[in-house]
Amino acid sequence: MSPGYDTLVVGSGPAGMAAAVSAAETGARVGLIDDNPRAGGQIWRASDKPGPQHGLASTWRSRLFSSSVTLLQGWSVFDQPDAKTLRAERQGLTSDFSYENLVLATGARERFLPFPGWTLPNVMGVGAMQAMVKGGLPVKGKRTVLAGSGPLLLAIAASLKAAGARVLCVCEQAGVSQLLPFAASLAMTPGKILEGLLYKASTCTIPYHAGSWIVEAVGDTQLRSVTLSIRGKKRQVDCDYLACAFHLVPNIELPAMLGCAIDNGTVAFDDFQKTSQPNIYCAGEPTGIGGVELSLVEGQIAGLAAAGQDAQARRLFAARTKLRRFSGRLAQAFALRPELKSLPRQDTILCRCEDVPFGAVSEHSSWRSAKLHTRCGMGPCQGRICGAATEFLLGWNADSTRPPVFPALVSSLMKSAHGDRASRYDTTTVT
Repeated sequence: MSPGYDTLVVGSGPAGMAAAVSAAETGARVGLIDDNPRAGGQIWRASDKPGPQHGLASTWRSRLFSSSVTLLQGWSVFDQPDAKTLRAERQGLTSDFSYENLVLATGARERFLPFPGWTLPNVMGVGAMQAMVKGGLPVKGKRTVLAGSGPLLLAIAASLKAAGARVLCVCEQAGVSQLLPFAASLAMTPGKILEGLLYKASTCTIPYHAGSWIVEAVGDTQLRSVTLSIRGKKRQVDCDYLACAFHLVPNIELPAMLGCAIDNGTVAFDDFQKTSQPNIYCAGEPTGIGGVELSLVEGQIAGLAAAGQDAQARRLFAARTKLRRFSGRLAQAFALRPELKSLPRQDTILCRCEDVPFGAVSEHSSWRSAKLHTRCGMGPCQGRICGAATEFLLGWNADSTRPPVFPALVSSLMKSAHGDRASRYDTTTVT
């Protein structure tokens, strides 16, 4: 059993960092737990180099490292053995972390939609490709196509171009009629205009096609070409890499396991970011995709409220309201078009973990039925990929969340089953 915390924060992205720092600066004993080796989350994993997010990331990392927050990096939370206790695993060790108040800042992941050839080598998510390039994947001179939806497409295109990749085009499924009102609305958020202009300037030589999407990836042992629908016309493009993702999906598995009310795919919360469960707060993308600035404000509100500083938290309500409006405009601008529902063929793999084709899944009337009869969603990703896809393609709700919310060692599961208090926990491994 680890030392208890006044406030335990799960997730060390922008929302989690803001929550932990805000609570700690009031004098609370705070723990910040995350399965990544470094704080910053997916959005700030590459913020060491100059760029639109570098200043924010540097500021909050400095506040975090100068605070009294106990960093618990590399721990993956997978169960709740008791009230006000979370169980986590790291490198074969299992530990329980107790708390008085809990802040969930579990972030989001990319949404993938199946299409013929999407399981070929060299077809990957846009965020995954950026992470691999930062990790050393050589892309200099490699012909790369980006497709999907969301403002991250331009950011990734700029990153890949800077790494020497030949970015052939960016295909955004949202049409011009959706994007123009969104672009005009950026006048209400000047910071977003500057960020967008910086990305646009660095990608001005890359063709950007609105109302366009991936139809098929072609290859044998690896990707050779892609078929694109560009403003209603099919085009074949030879390429070495295809990076695609259709915006983001909130990570709500842990909140759902803890019994937090879910409303339309996001965690329900009150004015102080408090969920339907006593002493549990939620901030950032699980409450709705809204970007870094909104995540930071929500994280501060949640951290202050968890520390009993309601008056300080209330001062941030106006900023949150303004940023929430931007979140709504973002969702409207990049809403997925119905044509994408016809991308998978009957033999297109839907569940990559269990090799289940779309045709076998679509015969059923619900996620639960498909899972029981086809094993769809029962692989290592636990339905995080195919569940989000069926939500859009078939209108299903992947509502069968239960522990472990992440893959765990059998020995860790046995401890959960028998109530073992993780005697192997070694406090010297906490960093």
